[in-house]
Amino acid sequence: MARWWVCGVLSLLAVAAAAAAAEGNAGPLIRLPAQKGLDAAAAPAPAPAAAAEEEGVTRWAVLVAGSNGYENYRHQADVCHAYQILKKGGLKEENIVVFMYDDIAHNPENPRHGVIINHPKGKDVYAGVPKDYTGDQVTTENFFAVLMGNKTAVTGGSKKVINSKPNDHIFIYYADHGGPGVLGMPNLPYLYAGDFIKVLKEKHASKSYSKMVIYVETCESGSIFEGILPQDLNIYVTTAANAVEYSYGAYCPGMNPPPPHEFLTCLGDVYSVSWMEDSEIHNLKKETIKDQYDVVKKRTSSSDKVNPGSHVMEYGDKTFKDEKLFLYQGFDPANANKTNKLVLPSLEGAINQRDADILFMWKKYERLNEGSEEKLRVLREIRETVVHRKHLDSSIDFIGKLVFGFEKGPSTIEATRSPGQPVVDDWDCLKRMVRVFESHCGTLTQYGMKHMRAFANLCNNGVSEAEMKEASTSACDGYSSAKWSPLVLGHSA
Repeated sequence: MARWWVCGVLSLLAVAAAAAAAEGNAGPLIRLPAQKGLDAAAAPAPAPAAAAEEEGVTRWAVLVAGSNGYENYRHQADVCHAYQILKKGGLKEENIVVFMYDDIAHNPENPRHGVIINHPKGKDVYAGVPKDYTGDQVTTENFFAVLMGNKTAVTGGSKKVINSKPNDHIFIYYADHGGPGVLGMPNLPYLYAGDFIKVLKEKHASKSYSKMVIYVETCESGSIFEGILPQDLNIYVTTAANAVEYSYGAYCPGMNPPPPHEFLTCLGDVYSVSWMEDSEIHNLKKETIKDQYDVVKKRTSSSDKVNPGSHVMEYGDKTFKDEKLFLYQGFDPANANKTNKLVLPSLEGAINQRDADILFMWKKYERLNEGSEEKLRVLREIRETVVHRKHLDSSIDFIGKLVFGFEKGPSTIEATRSPGQPVVDDWDCLKRMVRVFESHCGTLTQYGMKHMRAFANLCNNGVSEAEMKEASTSACDGYSSAKWSPLVLGHSA
C-alpha cells in the first residue's frame, strides 16, 4: 500500500480509496531469533514475587499515553496493553504508574463501550488498569515528579510515585505524538527533551535506581536522546524512529491485518505492538533486551518501497543489553516452557502518526448518512483541520524566507544536523520561539510539532526573539486562529 499523504480534501479521497482497496491475507511471517544453548523444556520458574525477592530487586514502571481524543485511540490502547503484560509479569500494581487521559473506553465513538483492544483479535486491555493520573493530571510536571519520587510536587491523581531504591530497576514506556526534540502531552506544555534529560540526570544523581530501560513511540523519537543522553547514567533507550522520520500506526483501516469492521481508527502503533506481542509469546527469562530490540527493529522497518516503516534506534548505556527482559518487564509463569521460536505476522501498509486523525475523520465521514447534519459537521472539521495544517506549513516557510532570504530560507529552516548532534543547543531559546510563533499564528497542534526543527534552526542560527516576533507578525497578520488560539488551548512551550 502506498504511503498516504493528506494535503487537502482531494487527497483525502485518495486515502479513502486506498483504504477501501486494501484486502487480503496476512503477509509473510518474520521468524524470531532462536536462543542457543537453552533447554526448551526447562522446569517452570518460581512465582514472580518469589523470584523478585530472591534477586533483591524491585521492578518499577511508568507508562505514559501522551494524547487524548478518540482519533488517538491507539496510544491509550498501547499503554493499557503494556500494563497487562507487566502485571502478568509479576510487577505489583503499586509499582506501576499509569498516565492516560482515560477518554477512550467510554467514548461515544467507541463501538465496544468500556473496552479497549490493541489487536484486531485482541482481548480487552482496559479492565483493571489503575487510573493513577487521568484527564488534566496528565502533565509533564506530574510525569517528572512521579519519576523523581516527589509526592509533594504531584498535582492530583493517586499520588503514586517511583519510590525506588539503589538496587531497583525502572521501565518507562511512552506512546504519543512527537516532533524534533519534543514529546506530546494532552495538557500543554509539551515535554521537551532538554528537560527530560535533565530529570534523568537528577534521578541518576539521587542514586535511587540501578538500571533503567526506556521505550519511546513517537515520530522523530530519536531526537529526544540524540546527542544529549549521556552513556553513564545506566539508562538504555530504544525509540520507534530516528531523529528525522515518522513513526507509524498499526491495525488501521486499510492495513493488513485491519481492525474489526466497526473500528474507524488505528488500534495500536507498529513499534509498540511489536515489542508487546514479542513479550507475550516469549519466556522473558531467556530473551534478552538485545533480542527484543533486534526483532522489533526488523518488524518496524520498511523492507521494501511499498510498505512504509521507521528505523528503531538505541541510545544511552548499551553495556547491559544482554540482560534478560524479565528484570524489567517481569516474568509470566505461563510462558515458562516457551521455546522462543514462535513467529509474529508482518504488518502490511501503515499510516504515519500525523495523518491518523485525518484517516479517522474521513472514515467516519464515509459511513454517515448522505446529507445528514452530522456528515456535514465532520466535513467542516476535516476542512478546518486541513486548512490549519496548511496555514502552519506556509507560515513556517514564509518566516524562513523573511529571516534567511528567499533563496536560503527553505533549506535553512528545514536543515537537519549531523548524527550525534542535538536538535538545538539552547532549549530555552526553542521554547521562546515556539511561544512567539503561537502567539501570532495559533497553536501548533500535534501535527505542527513536526516544525520544532524549524524553531530549533532559528535558534541555532542566532535569530533573536525580536526578529522572530517581527517575522511571525508579518507571516500571520490577519489570521484568525479561532479555536486554534493559544488563549484557548494554551502554549506548547
